[in-house]
Amino acid sequence: MRQRPLPRLALYLSAVATCAILVFPIYWLVVTALSQPDQLRQLPPSFWPSQPNWGVFGRVLGERPIGLWLINSTLAALGAVAISMAVSILAGYALSRFRVKGGQSLGLFILTAKMLPATLLVIPLFGIFRATGLIGSLWSIILAHATLIVPFTTWMLKGYFDTIPQELEQAAMVDGCSPLGALFRVILPVSTPGLAATALYGFVLSWSDYAYARTFLTNAQGNWTANLGITTMKGEYVSNWADISAASILVALPVLAIYLFLERYLVGGLTAGSDK
Repeated sequence: MRQRPLPRLALYLSAVATCAILVFPIYWLVVTALSQPDQLRQLPPSFWPSQPNWGVFGRVLGERPIGLWLINSTLAALGAVAISMAVSILAGYALSRFRVKGGQSLGLFILTAKMLPATLLVIPLFGIFRATGLIGSLWSIILAHATLIVPFTTWMLKGYFDTIPQELEQAAMVDGCSPLGALFRVILPVSTPGLAATALYGFVLSWSDYAYARTFLTNAQGNWTANLGITTMKGEYVSNWADISAASILVALPVLAIYLFLERYLVGGLTAGSDK
């Protein structure tokens, strides 16, 4: 007996419920930022403050070095993504195109490194950075984030390179290109969606990090990233959750803008690996 397809209304209700669950934390963050301290203690809580405090964003920008934190986070993320992409493009292309002895084991090793939690690498990285004098420097965060991003971006790019016909680079090499020349002149131009999606995810991984920043930059206030800076706004006994929420919204806006700008590349890059 054939099963009846799920009614369209049930699908719509499921989609609405899923979106509501995903959007509710963002909505509550905005409500908390715009509420007065006494309104946050009211039970039951209101769905929207009666007098939204829009000036909280200007006050937070004036009292806290949000701009410096955002600049530090941007520099760390861009540096980590640049290093990661330079390594991952070559590694992913090699894993996709070349069949060498031990290549499968190397791929499994990279996959295993991708599954390791970031906190597992904190202690050895701290020892290395302390010995090299990088503790407190943004370079410590850049290099630490690169170790976290490279396994992910390598496998993501490998899956994308697998979908590109090898005849393209073979034709380029017939015309006189070297393997590296074929990679940079032929493969990378047609891999723009995959490269954009990979770089975006690497950027988000770096931007959202807290463990490495908390470990390596605690005593360097001038190099604090946005996530580390926001945690310092929490008091020992009393915390102004409206200010913390407003700062969190300001920190999330750059990533949201990047997502909106690169959304078409992101979708194309994520779906390309399923075409083969």
